[in-house]
Formats: sequence, C-alpha cells, structure tokens
Amino acid sequence: MARRVAQGQSRLLDRDNIKRLSKLAEFVMVFPNKKHLISVAVLFCTASLPNGVFAQWPAPRPDPPTGPNAGASLLGTSIDIEVRGTDGAPIEVLAVVRLLAITGQILRQGVTVGGHTQFSGVAASSYTIQVAAPGYESVAREIHGHSSGVSRVIIDMHPASDGLTIASPSQILLAPKAQKELGKALEALRANKPEQARTHLEEAYRKAPNHPGVNYLYGVYFLQMKDQEKAKTYWSKTLEFDHNNIPALLSMSEALMQEQRFPEAETYAKRAVEAGPNSWRAHAILANVFLKEGQSENAVKEADHTLRLGHGQAASIQPLLAQALSEAGDKERAEKVLEEYVRDHPDDAAVRKQFASMRPTQAVNSKREEETSIEFAPAKTTMLAIALPLPSNWLPPDVDENVPAVEPGVECALDEVLQNAAKRVDEFIKNVDRFAASESLWHEAINKWGYPDFPETRQFDYLVSIEQYRPGYFDVVEYRRNKDSFAQFPGGVETRGLPSMALIFEPNNAANFAMSCEGLGQWNGTPAWQVHFRQRPDKPNTTRGYRVGENGPVYPVALRGRAWITAGSYQIVRVETDLVAPMPEIRLLVDHTIVDYGPVKFKNRDVEMWLPQSAEVYSDWRGKRMHRRHSFSNYVLFSVDEKERISEPKTETKGHMND
Repeated sequence: MARRVAQGQSRLLDRDNIKRLSKLAEFVMVFPNKKHLISVAVLFCTASLPNGVFAQWPAPRPDPPTGPNAGASLLGTSIDIEVRGTDGAPIEVLAVVRLLAITGQILRQGVTVGGHTQFSGVAASSYTIQVAAPGYESVAREIHGHSSGVSRVIIDMHPASDGLTIASPSQILLAPKAQKELGKALEALRANKPEQARTHLEEAYRKAPNHPGVNYLYGVYFLQMKDQEKAKTYWSKTLEFDHNNIPALLSMSEALMQEQRFPEAETYAKRAVEAGPNSWRAHAILANVFLKEGQSENAVKEADHTLRLGHGQAASIQPLLAQALSEAGDKERAEKVLEEYVRDHPDDAAVRKQFASMRPTQAVNSKREEETSIEFAPAKTTMLAIALPLPSNWLPPDVDENVPAVEPGVECALDEVLQNAAKRVDEFIKNVDRFAASESLWHEAINKWGYPDFPETRQFDYLVSIEQYRPGYFDVVEYRRNKDSFAQFPGGVETRGLPSMALIFEPNNAANFAMSCEGLGQWNGTPAWQVHFRQRPDKPNTTRGYRVGENGPVYPVALRGRAWITAGSYQIVRVETDLVAPMPEIRLLVDHTIVDYGPVKFKNRDVEMWLPQSAEVYSDWRGKRMHRRHSFSNYVLFSVDEKERISEPKTETKGHMND
C-alpha cells in the first residue's frame, strides 16, 4: 500500500505538473518572485476562541433532567455548600461550583461569595458537586439521598501541587442563550455602537446578573454612553465576583486617573500588575500613574518593563518614558527615546513638537508652549498604549498581549539559541526533498456575532516539495488531493505554508527580523526558550506575501510572533504568528497562525525530522471570518534520483495531533 501511494504521488512531483495541477484559491499567499524564502504559501483562517471571560453563574433554571432523575421532585431541597481552605476557614477567592446529575448533565452552576453558595429547588436524589478555585486543586464530591429541607455540604480544598493557578471563574462558559446575547453585545461595542448593544446586554444580564463578563461589558457600554460613574459601578461589581479581572482593574485605574484620584488609581493598577505580571498594558498604566504622582524613577522602571513585554505593540509608551527620564534627570536618554519614536512614527505631530523642544539645536518655543507640548504628548500616547481591546469571543489573544511565564533569573544567550536552531533548520533542508502525509482539515465559518456555523471536514493526500535553488532561497510547493471527492477547500481558500514556518529561523531570513529571547519557558512539560520575532521595517519582507487571484499582484505581509525552541536539542516545537498590522488594501484584518511540530522518524534514511503535527489558523478577510484546524499523520519521506524514481520507505512513522 505504501508503494502504491508513493508511486501514485511521484507522478505529481514534477514541478510543471504540480503547478499545472494545483488550482490555487482566489486568495493565495505567495512569496515575491525574486526575493522570497518560500515560493507558494497560503495561511488563511479564523476561529472560535475559548470563551475566555464569558463564564456563567448563577445559571438559569435548567430543564428537568431526562435521565434517571426525571421522576424526582424539584421541590423542597436546598443544598448549602461551604468551600474551605487548608486552615478550615471559608476560602477568600471565588470558587466555581457545579451540580451534576449522575448522567453527567450540568444542572446548576454558581460562584461562592465568602466561601458559600446555595442551590435551591433541587430534586432529592444523588449528585456530583464539582468545585474549582484559583490556586487549588479541583474537587469532585458525590452526595446521596438528600431529602426535603436544607442540606449542608462542606468541601475541603487543597493547594494545587504544581503551583499553577486554576482558571478563574470568568472562564466558565455561559449558558448558550446568554452567551449568544453577550456575543452580540460584544460585537456591537467593538464597533462602538452602544445603542445596538443595550438590548443584548439587558438579556444577558437577566440570565446571568453575577457574571463578571456581563458586568464588565455593561461598564464598557456606559463608558461609550459617556456615563463614567455607572461604568465604574459595573466594573466594581465585576471585581466583586472576580477580583483578579484585569480589564476591570485597568478600566477602574484609568477612570480614576481621569478624575485626578491618583492614589486610588495606583491601587487598582498595582492589583492589575499582581494579577497579570506579564501584561504590558498593566505595567503601562502603572507607569502613567507613577508619572502623574511625580514618582519619575518608578515610572521609568514600569515603562521600560512595558516595552520589554509588549515589544512593538507597546511603542506608544515611549513618549511617557521620555518624559519620566527627563524628570528623573536623564535628558540624554530621554532625547534618544523620543528620536527613536519620531523616526518610527513621523505622523505624530505632538511628539515631534515635544522632541524639537528637547533638542538644544532646534528653535525653542516659549516656556509655556514647551510645557504644554511635553505634558500633552505622553498623555495622548499613553491612552493609546493602554486602550484595552475588547475581548473577542472567537479569536485567541494577540501574541503580544501577554508574555508566557518564564523561569526567573535564567539568562538566555540569544545568539547561541539562534545558531543552534539554524543548525536544525539546515538539517531539515538537507534531509527533506519531498514528503507526503495524510491531512485532516476541520473548518468553521464564524458569523458576524463571533459564533461558528456548522463545521466542515476534509481529508487530503498532502504532498510537499522543497528545493533550494540558491543558498538561502527556497521553493516550497504544496499539493493536495481530496480523498473523498473533488471538492475544494471550504470557502475557496486554501491554507498553505505550514511546513515552512520554521524557516523563519534560516540564517539568511532571520536577519530580516528583530529577535529577542524572553527567557526559559515550558512547552508540554519540556524546557524551551521563548524567542520573539518581528519583521524589521528596514529589511526586505522575504517571508510571506498574499496574492489576490491567480495572476494578481502580490502584497507583502509582515509577521510578528513567538517560537518555542527546546533547551536541550534546539528543535523548534511551536510557532505562533500575527500580522504586524492589518492590511486594509486587501481587507485582511486578522491572520493568526499556530503550528506545533513533532518528531517523525524515517528509518530508511535514518533521519528524524520535526514536521508539523497540528496547526490552528484564524483569519478575518473581506468580512469573512474562518477558523481551521489541520492535523497531519502517516508521513512518508521520498528520495528522488535523476530518473525521478521513488525508493520505498521501509517503515512509516505516524505523526499525531496535540490537542
């Protein structure tokens, strides 16, 4: 069977046949003809994100169970649940409590306040109580034969053994109807159309009045309606149910700053930094608070940390950093920081004026004008820096929104990591000529409210040909044949380029990126260096381009992202990318790609290569949102001689998908 597959595909390996047989989608990502690393690559999709902040409690009254409990009375029983910590006292953090029927059906869901919650009107039967709380191991407890009246159940929690914090209450899903209403409200608020959001918010609030996500968005609604007092009321309510809700903490801090209530603003900003130490926005707003309070040295420290965490996304904090440096007496560095910012943001007139006022060789305005310009620019740019993007209910967080945690105090030698990773890329190039695999595709279109339609699936025979036509320059050509029918990719858009993402670290191409090592993190339990990369504006974009139509123009696409490179073997195990900026000229707003690599052993060549095992692709293009999940297995490596004869591999090693 392996021979039949190999021989059947060998006829497709000729480059002219590949180009003739491959029908590219209407939207095709390719690399420019003369300056390209990979000749044909399409990365295209969108997705439904885990519904992050959209948890639910209390849940609306469920329909009566249809299983063994269907005949039980729903009257007369209340279950009072007390959740205790290791000291025997009620836990202070919020805990999410679920009541499950013996069939596994979730009947009720709630959150503790002061360690307590209660479910009323419960049938006198057997149940399972599940409890989850930040910093504690989850608990499941069976209860039996409760009769009419009030039953009291005590749940003892134990600290999480791995020291990790369990997901907060905000990460429990809302009931479907409430979730849909909240999604509609969210999309309206993202479009700055609060009038359209109100009806949906009211319905979501009616179904889940104590849900942090609902209350937070209600605060956003009132802010857009220019009623800051009511906005603060709902953000305060959000924090009652989820005291580590970073968006609510930062929104409260920002509102209090506008009211000149700086000590209170500092308190909320510090709580946000404590809850999200790797959130650059939290450090940015704390830097702003410190500057307003005259704590210039602390403002410099927080602004520097903001830039390290947020990379290019946090560049708008630079004018604030310059002002803090100037007030701290370091005018030389302040001028350098502003010079860098003005070079990269020439259209920011306010900051250009601020920069001119700091240079002794430039004409100086009046003292009053100087003071006005210096104060105005940082305030304006800082507001842009910390402007909170409303959470998406289908798209994962941006790669630069938060830096994954790394081991404290472990130094990273970037040059050494890049050199060793490049060796692995060179090994890949040397050993790979052409390979085939079985590909499974799961696709869903996302509607305007951020929810998926019915998914579609495809199965493909997948073939990849790699040719280095001159040192540092490659053609990576992909061909797919549908196993079931002649149906094309859903939506007429083909995903390409997944095998070649790791070639970003090929030395000739790596020079086109600004790279930094964030530290030693973890990936699937293995220590891995986290390397951030971003297309340099002063270097050619040789990595990716989008072509609209088979013979249409090519639009270079700048990428930024993060890679995980194992500390021992320097294999690239994961790459995650986003656009440097949306591309309105082709209406490409989102291209978020995640590729996981794993080892595949080919005994006939006595080589082990790290190839894509799974990939997630999210996109928003021309008003269409899509999410795709690819998985690859049954890899076969081809060795081609001058006569284009295919040697049969002795064994095949199946890849697997990491969910």
